[in-house]
Amino acid sequence: MKIDSAMQSALSGMQKGLSDMKGNAAKVAGAGSFTSDNPADLAQPLVELQSNRLQIEASAKALKAAADTVGSLIDILA
Repeated sequence: MKIDSAMQSALSGMQKGLSDMKGNAAKVAGAGSFTSDNPADLAQPLVELQSNRLQIEASAKALKAAADTVGSLIDILA
């Protein structure tokens, strides 16, 4: 895999995670007051928010690894 495609994939993962997080946050904000009659209305977007957070963190780590690889290659060539 090329370094630039690894970086692009990582950036795309972060963008998707942020976009999905925004949608789930809007669902939570728009749910109104919490009622015990239907807690599932909030449960799903809250769980997905955690999943979005993990996706963003993983993508950020992948981006850092690709950037570190580029840095190491530059050091070797210098």
